[in-house]
Amino acid sequence: MKKISIMAAVCALVGGAAMADFKPNTPQAPMGGGFVGGNETIASVKQVKEMRDDVPVIVQGKILQRMGGDKYLFEDATDSITVEIDDEDWRGQTVTPNDTVKLYGEVDSGLFKTEIDVDYVEKL
Repeated sequence: MKKISIMAAVCALVGGAAMADFKPNTPQAPMGGGFVGGNETIASVKQVKEMRDDVPVIVQGKILQRMGGDKYLFEDATDSITVEIDDEDWRGQTVTPNDTVKLYGEVDSGLFKTEIDVDYVEKL
């Protein structure tokens, strides 16, 4: 009886140790699809101008004009601000001054002016 109890305990330990290595260490990618939204907080340009550097931000409004290079003039109902949008951040979308967009990025607060460094553009 003692041998059976010892063998059962050894099997349980070996089996448990084998299963501990079975779990992947990296997070699994989602399969795709599903509900998105509901948790976004849209900031106004006026609010952005008072935020700290590197704060994540979402703004909604219109891109009025290109100011040169990757700098653009963005405007919402409260104010306007310069935004920096790299080529890949457009994600193949064409945007005109008549289009409403959401810009996802972070505040780039400098000594004399505040801008938004855009991570991606969503055309609405």
